[in-house]
Amino acid sequence: MSGIQGKVVAITGASSGIGEATAVHLAERGARLVLGARGADRLDAVVDAITARGGTATGVIVDVTRREDLQRLTDTAVDRFGRLDVLVSNAGTMAVSPFDDLRQDDWDAMVATHITGLLNGIGAALPVFRRQRSGQFVNIGSTAAYVVKPPQGVYAATKTAVKVLTEGLRQESGPDLRVTLVSPGFTHTGGVGKGASPEVAAAMVRQRDEIAMPPSAVASAIAYAIERPEGVDVSEIVVRPTVQA
Repeated sequence: MSGIQGKVVAITGASSGIGEATAVHLAERGARLVLGARGADRLDAVVDAITARGGTATGVIVDVTRREDLQRLTDTAVDRFGRLDVLVSNAGTMAVSPFDDLRQDDWDAMVATHITGLLNGIGAALPVFRRQRSGQFVNIGSTAAYVVKPPQGVYAATKTAVKVLTEGLRQESGPDLRVTLVSPGFTHTGGVGKGASPEVAAAMVRQRDEIAMPPSAVASAIAYAIERPEGVDVSEIVVRPTVQA
């Protein structure tokens, strides 16, 4: 199946930011969506907005650090639509801070979300894709995996792991599966600075408001990778604001 029309796409972190923009963008192009997020109210609002415009979407409460939640997400896709064509692993947290702050709970959260969460998604979707002999992983990385800047050391490390895991998965995927890494630069989302120290958060929000690109820019990059013809794998996309060094 080429293009986007009719494809069944599951998205984590779908209640806001890049996940929400991707859901809206793909729904407008005829994808059938299974949206996962932790917050029921915001998730319901996204689902309702899509269905009100004639799209097809269902919501599933998902914490990506829990294997059973990712399994429920993929099971919902198969139960409702008979298949799963794409898993977009987008859930993330950006509670950056200097190492001297010793915010180890934040470090753990980034490791659990970006690394364990990604692996949980692979564990849930890979058997489905193997049975179908088709499927695509779209993993959301970051330009922080290419250029490390303080105080983003732990965040950059976890996003570097996403990059490495995605490439390893691509090499093992075989001829039937597609694996794509989309690495956004500074994007205008509510998650920027969330959980960081007040000083770091304020600086990040100021920079976001000055230079960040809209989440729709990342959504269109994700759609580009999904809509390629079968047998064509867009392995990596880096998309950033032109003013970002």
